[in-house]
Amino acid sequence: MFCPKVSESSERPKHCRYCKGEILQRWGRVEKRVKDTKMRRVKVFRFRCAGCQRTFRHYPAGVQRAHQTERLKALAAVCWSFGLSHRKVGLVLSAFGVSLSRMSSWRDVQEAAEALRKRAKWQPARVVGVDGAWQNGVGVMVAVDLGDGQPLAIGQIDERDAAGVRRWLRQLQQEHGITAIVTDDLAMYRGMTERLGLEHQVCQFHVRRWVGRACRELEQKLPGEWLGVVEEIKRIMEELPPEGGRRLFELWKQVPGDLKRRQARTAVDELRSLLGRLSESYDRYTAFFHDPGIPWTNNRTEQAIGRMKVRAKSVRGYKTISGRLNGLLVSSSTLT
Repeated sequence: MFCPKVSESSERPKHCRYCKGEILQRWGRVEKRVKDTKMRRVKVFRFRCAGCQRTFRHYPAGVQRAHQTERLKALAAVCWSFGLSHRKVGLVLSAFGVSLSRMSSWRDVQEAAEALRKRAKWQPARVVGVDGAWQNGVGVMVAVDLGDGQPLAIGQIDERDAAGVRRWLRQLQQEHGITAIVTDDLAMYRGMTERLGLEHQVCQFHVRRWVGRACRELEQKLPGEWLGVVEEIKRIMEELPPEGGRRLFELWKQVPGDLKRRQARTAVDELRSLLGRLSESYDRYTAFFHDPGIPWTNNRTEQAIGRMKVRAKSVRGYKTISGRLNGLLVSSSTLT
């Protein structure tokens, strides 16, 4: 996001805005009062087309029919994205001799976000981070382009609703040409990515956290002869060697599995289950090795969700899905 330049006087237009005729007569001049950090008045000329006989105003660069200049609108949106409330945005701009109400500041943010949303509507996004969150008791899904860190979409969908998430992802895939997603380690994403034909990278932060916790619990319950297997699991998941999936599968075959129906699970059964899960999903843990464009964590998506939650507690504009997306778009465009 940038602050547009504002000119004091307009240049002569090249053609009529109605019929595109090139023969124009100057048909008067007025001075327009504007709200801006540097200017208070600009010169606006009216022209008459010799072809269609219609007249029209031609505004200087950075000025439209509104009293605010484009520069002031952008500055208000930037101030808000830095964490100021709409009331404080007005206080900051008052130092420049500009009086701006809270609703005007809110409208400036929405206008800036709408422009960003239109620009990103069909923008290609090859790798996307996807994550769910709860806000004000409502489940939401957030998608972020991991190429430039820009939010793509927010959907009011519970992450546990696999069918709803799949429909939402399919729409994003059609609009942005997504080929890979990065998510947490929810089991539903495995079948979902297979049905949609997407590459899948599971966030390594989530994997290492739950695998480390599982290994610590197993170390306290397993007999001593199986502790070496746990150490091997930890080593493989730390180093992520190319043959890690095969090594995990070989370890799985070494662990006896004779669990019968209604029989209580033992620590050895839990070890075998852990090895099976890791070996089956190992390719999803290491997709970033084969494609440098895929990050190994989903940090950018989680950071976007964090910003959304923090701002929702202090400012207006986050009561609706569109408001949340607008806020994320404006704040992210300022940070990147």
